[in-house]
Formats: sequence, structure tokens, C-alpha cells
Amino acid sequence: MELNHAAAQLAELGHSTRLAIFRLLVRAGSTGLAVGEIQSQLDIPGSTLSHHLSRLCKVGLMQQTRDGRTLYCTLDFAAMETLLGFLYAECCAGEAEVTSAAVASDAEACCP
Repeated sequence: MELNHAAAQLAELGHSTRLAIFRLLVRAGSTGLAVGEIQSQLDIPGSTLSHHLSRLCKVGLMQQTRDGRTLYCTLDFAAMETLLGFLYAECCAGEAEVTSAAVASDAEACCP
């Protein structure tokens, strides 16, 4: 992963509303959530939500699909894993290889 791409993704997650959307989508899993459900849970105007969703799509953290009149948002879990792997890549450099799977299964896997 390129440094600039990681920085762009992290910058978008640096906004509280986009981070809240991201967390909702993490909880929703692979089925995602309808835009209306996201709007209802976060209690924000549709135009504001649309802006934030487009920014998350632009950096590749989520995608949208339409089913009839309903627009669904799903997190790109592969992109999330790549970003997390990028962040963990330098953890304990030279001591041991640490993967995001190891960190997820063992909180002590990375240096304190």
C-alpha cells in the first residue's frame, strides 16, 4: 500500500461522522446497511450523509449497490485489512513478523 493512499484513507476516517459511518458498517458485516438506516441511526440530513458516503467511496473504504429503490453501503473489508496491515507493518520491526491476524487474535502480539 502506498503511503499517500493510506494517508487519504486515514484522513477520511479522521472525521467523526465518517468514522461513525465506518463503525456502523463494520458492525453490519458483509450485508451492509441501507442509506436510510445509516441516516436514521446517526440522525443526520440526507445531503450531509451523501457527502460523507461519497468521500468514503472515493478512497475505497466502502462501496454502494442499488437494489430497486434502496441504496446499500458495504464496507470493503479487504481495503480495511490492507490499511490495518499497513499500520502494523512496522510494529516491532526486526523483532518478529506481526500480521493483522496475529494482532486480532492476540492483543499482546505487537510491541507495547
